[in-house]
Amino acid sequence: MAQQGVQLDREAFSCTICLDLLKDPVTIHCGHSYCMSCIKGFWDEEDEKKIYSCPQCGQTFTPRPVLVKNTMLAVLVEQLKKTGLQAAPADHCYAGPEDVACDVCTGRKLKAFKSCLVCLASYCEKHLQPHFESTTFKKHKLVEPSKTLQDNICSLHEEVMKIFCRTDQQSICSLCSVGEHKGHDTVSAAAERTERQRELEVSRHKIQQRIQNREKDVKMLQQEVEAVNHSADEAVEDSEKIFTELIRLIQKRSSDVKQQIRSQQETEVSRVKELQEKLEQEITELKRKDAELKQLSHTEDHNQFLHNYPSLSQLSASTDSSSINIRPLKYFEDVTAAVSELRDQLQDILKEKWTNISLTVTEVDVLLSQPEPRTRAGFLKYSREITLDPNTAHINLLLSEGNRKATSMWEKQSYSSHPDRFTTDWQVLSRESLTGRCYWEVEWSGTRVYVAVAYKNISRAGKGFGRNDKSWALDCDTDSYKFWFNNISTPVSVPWSSRVGVYLDHRAGILSFYRVSETMTLLHRVQTTFTQPLYAGVWLYDYGTTAEFCKLK
Repeated sequence: MAQQGVQLDREAFSCTICLDLLKDPVTIHCGHSYCMSCIKGFWDEEDEKKIYSCPQCGQTFTPRPVLVKNTMLAVLVEQLKKTGLQAAPADHCYAGPEDVACDVCTGRKLKAFKSCLVCLASYCEKHLQPHFESTTFKKHKLVEPSKTLQDNICSLHEEVMKIFCRTDQQSICSLCSVGEHKGHDTVSAAAERTERQRELEVSRHKIQQRIQNREKDVKMLQQEVEAVNHSADEAVEDSEKIFTELIRLIQKRSSDVKQQIRSQQETEVSRVKELQEKLEQEITELKRKDAELKQLSHTEDHNQFLHNYPSLSQLSASTDSSSINIRPLKYFEDVTAAVSELRDQLQDILKEKWTNISLTVTEVDVLLSQPEPRTRAGFLKYSREITLDPNTAHINLLLSEGNRKATSMWEKQSYSSHPDRFTTDWQVLSRESLTGRCYWEVEWSGTRVYVAVAYKNISRAGKGFGRNDKSWALDCDTDSYKFWFNNISTPVSVPWSSRVGVYLDHRAGILSFYRVSETMTLLHRVQTTFTQPLYAGVWLYDYGTTAEFCKLK
């Protein structure tokens, strides 16, 4: 029972942070006491919040309290130390199954405070004192308590291993170095540790550098997430506004047509009713005249009959009704047909444009780190079916194969007039706009073909593909290639092929032309910034030349 009282006294004068007897004790406003250094350290961690709390009761203080040493408590703690009450430690000072025990303690062992690599033993705080007080132990190496000290003993010679064999990459003792490890490359364990420590620091530096790089990448990706979300929200909002405007425009046109029909209906019905009233009046007049003539026909007095006949026999002018039988029974059906035609045209436009819109949405790709494909199979993952736009085709170009093939002809084609039509060079652009990653192939024959991409607003009457800053073109001749941009040509020294592959990564600004055969051979690569969607195109330089956009799926 006395021992329990001693333990209670010790705990009463112990710091609840470090669990040891109070050192420079201070008492804070709530009445609890701590080591000055312990409570300072605890409050240092709360500096950012500017609110300071008691670790035991949780009471908070603002501003940070000024700490003053409790001299009375300090005197009491010193007296406890002198009376030896601290020799009866609380249970938490004894070594448990998971702890390193003091090798000197007898009976119930205390927790080790340090381990000595020279003595190969672990000591509690009391039994460690000679290492601090005696010069004999001055050069001993103290480390945190360790259970693996015996690993430093040679299993063959029971001697401390202070040598490292670089040949066998293992620690050895001095007897091993003159025995089975004789002639090996050996150094002291300390020297090897120094060397490995340098390597470790280099590795740590590399790891820390990678951590910094990855943290930058994570930060960039977070910014990209925010940018994607912001851009998507804007796109949804803008698209809703645009579709609302389209719906309002169609509703306005519907209202206009309805109003026009009703107005015309009123006009025509009014004209018909006016004619109807005239005819009904004429019928009434004719019936009255017929009744008078009938009565006259029954007059027996010849002289009276002859006297009245001239005035009764004259008829008023008849209403002109010849147009009644001429107009067919068809009035507003043509309006319905015209509106139906508009609907069909809008459906065609929406179908075509919706494909482009859908592809544009699905081609949004935040991560641009994927390398350009190396094999044809890799390129085919991005293949796009290209069809040519008849509204852009020069009149000397014949389109066929579902508008995938262009042929230069002597005969002019009967295309209707269109502002998108090329009028100078024999060129044509695709219907499809190209963004994201795309790949297509062009099979050509004849003497000379330009395989190109261009912006939609390229001049229709200006110079051909590659001769301006709105188009990029590969000039394919029967024996050579040239790349053209902004009227500057770059020779390409690669064997001729009748099939050219084109790879576009619009967002990354990459445009590559390939010679397609059993293997893919790079002809020319462009690295730039594209500011608009691109369109595929071809320029057929001579009569009888063909260029076909191949079906790849």
